[in-house]
Amino acid sequence: MGNTPIHGRMTAEGQTEVVVFLIGMRINSFRAVRSWWPVFRAMPRMLKELSKDGDSGLRGYQLLLGGPRLVYTVQYWESREKLFAYATAQDKEHRPAWAAFNRRMREGKGKVGFWHETYIVPAGSYENVYVNMPAFGLGAATGVVPVAQRGERAADRLKAG
Repeated sequence: MGNTPIHGRMTAEGQTEVVVFLIGMRINSFRAVRSWWPVFRAMPRMLKELSKDGDSGLRGYQLLLGGPRLVYTVQYWESREKLFAYATAQDKEHRPAWAAFNRRMREGKGKVGFWHETYIVPAGSYENVYVNMPAFGLGAATGVVPVAQRGERAADRLKAG
């Protein structure tokens, strides 16, 4: 994802179903570094692994901070099947990270929190606009086109899907 703003009004090129997966951690005790630091470090390893594998199904992601305690990722997936396949693959980074996290949860007495949400969004059920922005969010995952190609108003872009 480049940092150069794209002048004008753009929208995501993709018009197919998209799986939006949000996953994050909350640091409940900053002093409990042994509880939250391994969780914090696991996500970049998984994202690197997924990004290198063109068949993984991960289209793109955005790392975000929700204040000093919350770190999360918005991920865009090709399908729920590919997301679930990665989550259960015995030979990928997720399984050992998940097992280690569960051990820490039992031992850590709530010093780190974890959450995720999964949304299956049918084609035609989402729209977006990026004004003078670098490629971002779903637009970074699928590419962007000028708004005029899909409709000037949000309602038009939703109908176009």
